[in-house]
Amino acid sequence: QVQLVESGGGLVQPGGSLRLSCAASGSILSIFAMGWYRQAPEKERELVATITRDGSTTYGDSVKGRFTISRDNAKNTVTLQMNSLKPEDTAVYYCNVRLLRSIPSGYGYWGQGTQVTVSS
Repeated sequence: QVQLVESGGGLVQPGGSLRLSCAASGSILSIFAMGWYRQAPEKERELVATITRDGSTTYGDSVKGRFTISRDNAKNTVTLQMNSLKPEDTAVYYCNVRLLRSIPSGYGYWGQGTQVTVSS
């Protein structure tokens, strides 16, 4: 089993910044990919960003150029730096971990979610 603990959500004004962190623990030998998804009220869960063990990144179109994902393989942590936040970034953000390459995107282990609210 893998446990994910997220931190860093909160309320921020438009144009502001937040940093989300997620730490994975449990029966882990290595992690293929770590990432973040988000879900706004009455919307589908969507990809925010993922990063593989070798550092390859993928970003959702709506966050490119504003968000940066990074990870520490030794500590099994992933961080999402969010800049130039917009009200439409408001959502619950979920940490996601895929232990194996064979596990499709959007599957694997999930954190409990952390609320990000962008509002003046």
